[in-house]
Amino acid sequence: MERVLEPEVMDTEAESEAYDAMDHQEANLAFVARLLALGVDQFLPNDQVLDIGTGPGLIPLLLCDRQPYCQVVGVDLADTMLERARGHAQASPHLSRLDFQRADAKCLPFADEGFAAVCSNTILHHIPEPLPFLREALRVLRPGGVLLIRDLFRPDSLLQVNKIVKKHASGENPVARGLLSDSLCAALTPAELFQLACEAGLEPFQLVIDSDRHMSLQKGPRLL
Repeated sequence: MERVLEPEVMDTEAESEAYDAMDHQEANLAFVARLLALGVDQFLPNDQVLDIGTGPGLIPLLLCDRQPYCQVVGVDLADTMLERARGHAQASPHLSRLDFQRADAKCLPFADEGFAAVCSNTILHHIPEPLPFLREALRVLRPGGVLLIRDLFRPDSLLQVNKIVKKHASGENPVARGLLSDSLCAALTPAELFQLACEAGLEPFQLVIDSDRHMSLQKGPRLL
């Protein structure tokens, strides 16, 4: 099945509301658990984590719940998503450790090697040409730091897309089911992501198939 691109930025109030209302808890908890397993659990006070494409900021909140020291900077291009992220932060006990900024994943406004960890959850499929994004993620990561980029992977056929949507989003509303279907069709295959990671200079790294729809590009002091 050929890749079918979707909009790079989800920035209408309806899109942000629909995404924020979806049940991401299980996937987000698994993502944070992987970050900790790769080495973030050993971070010291003031070590910074960058979450690229933070959306409504749910992963930074979960990470602060489980790691008592790190500071988390979340970036996104969608102002409506950032408004939700800041609202969630205001209601949390971790406000002083959270910072949400508008930034383009393909041209980050941060110094080289400034972050102890760089992570991204399910934004890769929104980017038509992901190579600059991968290079930027590597540029701002300090040597020996943790990198975790998780995304959906594209099924072989539209039939498989429909099966995955039915399995994992049958209880969601039609808008949410449509978002998942479009995202699966816009995702890369594991082979495509592996090739891009090599071109970006990420070696050494691991490419892990996490589930029937998720894959992770990862590196760190404790590769699994």
